[in-house]
Amino acid sequence: MTAASCTARRSRGLLTGYFLGLGVVMAVWGARMPAVQHAAHLSTADLALVLLAAALGMVAGLQAGGRLARPASLPALLTSGAAGLAVCLALLGQCDSLSSLLTAAVAFGIAHGVLDVAANSAAVRCQNAAGRPIMSSLHAAYSIGALGGAALAAVTARTTHSTLFLVTGLVLAGTALAAAPVTRSLNGTDQPPAPAGPGPGAGRPALSSAKLWLLGALAAATLLGEGAAADWAAVHLHSLDASAAVSAAAFALYSAAMALGRLTGDRLTATFGTPVVVRAGAILAAAGLATGVVTSSTPLALAGWALFGLGLSITVPCLITAAGVGGPRAVATVAVTGYLGLLTGPALIGALATVTTLSTALLLPALLAAAVAALSHRALEKPSP
Repeated sequence: MTAASCTARRSRGLLTGYFLGLGVVMAVWGARMPAVQHAAHLSTADLALVLLAAALGMVAGLQAGGRLARPASLPALLTSGAAGLAVCLALLGQCDSLSSLLTAAVAFGIAHGVLDVAANSAAVRCQNAAGRPIMSSLHAAYSIGALGGAALAAVTARTTHSTLFLVTGLVLAGTALAAAPVTRSLNGTDQPPAPAGPGPGAGRPALSSAKLWLLGALAAATLLGEGAAADWAAVHLHSLDASAAVSAAAFALYSAAMALGRLTGDRLTATFGTPVVVRAGAILAAAGLATGVVTSSTPLALAGWALFGLGLSITVPCLITAAGVGGPRAVATVAVTGYLGLLTGPALIGALATVTTLSTALLLPALLAAAVAALSHRALEKPSP
């Protein structure tokens, strides 16, 4: 094994850990949200403010990360973002008032945004060094971490959220700091630039503005669907008179299918090409969800959500990879635009459901998946040499 391949393998292992940790933190925070609300005596509107503060902080963190991320600075951003996010989780568990939660949530969002840009930018460079697709498997690590975090929150249900947040935060912060020397040694300066397409050295931008915004729009369409699954899948099954356990299984099946798709996505894109796989996946997602929401059959509805997760599983990793040609700022732009879809999508579906029906409103993410299928080739095709 050459020194370059050893370095690439070590980089991939480290980044897998960062994506896993991010998934764990976000799942633990989300799963124990009712306990946070109860401990601080928050109304529903107050909790919405806390979530908005975290979202605004994340947008700021994504933008800051895009400006600060350079090959030599990525290790510092990875370590500070991961450690900061973990510490903020611990602090959120100790907050018992709206004002303290708002402050901690903004910091939490900033750290999340910085880590998101750093991890994805480093992943693009690691993929270029490896010479083969690895982005999908790294995002699978996030999905697996989220499933693990949700399981951790479930098995510690009798433990106070403050204790869970504190222990989880301190363990992950300590792990990030312990890994800092190894992370620092992988400053990315020995990794080759993206092999395809003209780069900044060629005298013109590696990624046109039009393509960058198209990538962002497709990310927003995809993440709107992910937000719809997170917030509305269980509600949809409940509207079909499914039991609470079966309703909860809808998002679990969606998440498991997404993790499975991401674990196999790199092999598929290497074999068939990114545009083909993304288009086929988006068609599968659109057809699966559309079938699932127009039926009154619980099994078909569950299958529809699972196919939706499987079909969309590799879209965001592929969009991030395509944006990586333009550098960290392009990654940040696509991430910010995508997260706007994630944040606004559930509310938009709720508004549509009030004037139509939930099943009709849930056709929106299916239609957007179809749009991703139609436009993905244009967004993901490689520039002519």
